Amino acid sequence: MNYLHILLLAMVQGITEFLPISSSAHLILLPQVMHWADQGLEIDVAVHLGTLLAVMLYFYKDVFGITTGFFDLCRNKHTSGRNLFINLVIATLPVVLIGVLVKDFVENDLRSAAIIAATSIIFGIVLFVADKKTTKAGKQIDTMPLKDVVWIGLWQAIALIPGVSRSGITMTAALFLGYSRTDSAKFSLLLSMPTILAASVLIIYDMIQTADATQVSEAVLAGITSFGIAYVVIWGMMAWLKKFSFMPFIIYRIALGIIIFILF
Repeated sequence: MNYLHILLLAMVQGITEFLPISSSAHLILLPQVMHWADQGLEIDVAVHLGTLLAVMLYFYKDVFGITTGFFDLCRNKHTSGRNLFINLVIATLPVVLIGVLVKDFVENDLRSAAIIAATSIIFGIVLFVADKKTTKAGKQIDTMPLKDVVWIGLWQAIALIPGVSRSGITMTAALFLGYSRTDSAKFSLLLSMPTILAASVLIIYDMIQTADATQVSEAVLAGITSFGIAYVVIWGMMAWLKKFSFMPFIIYRIALGIIIFILF
């Protein structure tokens, strides 16, 4: 891969990872549109880790609370950080367990334009329905009960299908449960941290075993680029959702699906 390819892929990842429009769909489609060879999982992991660092920096206060919450759990001390740590772990379990079982099937059989087009449209419509149900004075994630955590975690597992969008499906699930747009987005972004780490661990191990100096330099460039862009996108999306709805993302998803059907 040349550096232009890497930069474009990292930019796409940084823009789409936390917006409810499916980063995996764009990372699969971009090489097809540009007639490039698939970038491989190594670059995918690098750009995902870059976006992980971005969300950790943006929500650094919550990340600190989650970290101290782990130690509060060990000391059996009840705090909001402890509750958030437990909620994130529980919500991550379904996608990890199901992901281990279907990883090869997803990689070999579901990375197709037709599936991406269909899921983009279908779950764009589902997000539209959920968005219409929410209000600015919705439920808050600080008091999220266990049943809500499990519900969002199960919905997140659907995002193993390319085009669904992990952030989109978890925001949709939270909106259906009555959480505000900003809190739905915030929990989705925080939930991305253990999810991205869990999805990357096995691939990183394989990457270390086979990587050469060129692969490492490409991965570092991709990760730094996606980090910078993702931070700006997170800031913009959270500011937007304080005043407006998910409608621009819904329109984009449906339009993207239609275009893919026409082209492919």
